[in-house]
Amino acid sequence: MNILVTGGNGQLGNSIKKISSDYPQHTFFFTDVPEVDITNLNLLDRLMEEKSVDAIINCAAYTAVDKAESDVALAESINVKGPKNLAEAAKKRGAKLIHVSTDYVFNGTANEPLKEEAQTDPIGVYGRTKLAGEQAVKDSGCDALVIRTAWLYSEFGNNFVKTMLRLGREREQLGVVFDQVGTPTYAPDLAVAIMTLLDKGFTGFDLYHFSNEGVISWYDFTKAIFRLENINITLNPIESCEYPTPAKRPAYSVLNKKKIKAAGVSVPYWEDSLRVCLKELAK
Repeated sequence: MNILVTGGNGQLGNSIKKISSDYPQHTFFFTDVPEVDITNLNLLDRLMEEKSVDAIINCAAYTAVDKAESDVALAESINVKGPKNLAEAAKKRGAKLIHVSTDYVFNGTANEPLKEEAQTDPIGVYGRTKLAGEQAVKDSGCDALVIRTAWLYSEFGNNFVKTMLRLGREREQLGVVFDQVGTPTYAPDLAVAIMTLLDKGFTGFDLYHFSNEGVISWYDFTKAIFRLENINITLNPIESCEYPTPAKRPAYSVLNKKKIKAAGVSVPYWEDSLRVCLKELAK
């Protein structure tokens, strides 16, 4: 297949780039702004024709959760109009689309791992726009998968793991929230999951959840990062209300992976993947 990857400079785009050599049967085209603007349908249509695109993996998104609260128009443009355009362009060409979404489509009040059919109820602009993007993909009628993920990190770009490593080496003590619970997701694991589903093939629309295995708070995740890296500082558990942000975060966003595992996707344990990432960062 000729595979177009949008958002190629982000964490997930770079992770797909990293594993692309494991899929020599495919040709990958990695794009990002400013070269390719997913809100420009005419440009997308031309690109699809030029590259004879058979599949799109959409990693492009407006992910600045707090900034989205005041930057609503841009968040809507990238997270709603973008996927809608990609789905339309895919349908015209008969191409497949895999679109990446988020746990922020939920309100965070659940007390058991969230299945794909769980009631959505986003509590901020970011979640609302991502949910609207999912719906636009579904309504398009193209062959598409939406994969919701959570707490993404990697050796690429800015993310929680890299921030904690920096702060752990700069400070003598640090406060991290303990009342938000979920599962970290190592971006290369998600990249493998996406390629597994793409290679298996699909028609129509379907929805999957993917994160690493296990359940942990941000505080415990930080504890693990510091333990594995031998960083000795005082780490204090704090409540979310002690660290106010413009956008409210879901308190509970553990995703149920039963469906994606039944589809043949392997789901590594979060600490095993964290160890892999820390080794990559050390390189």
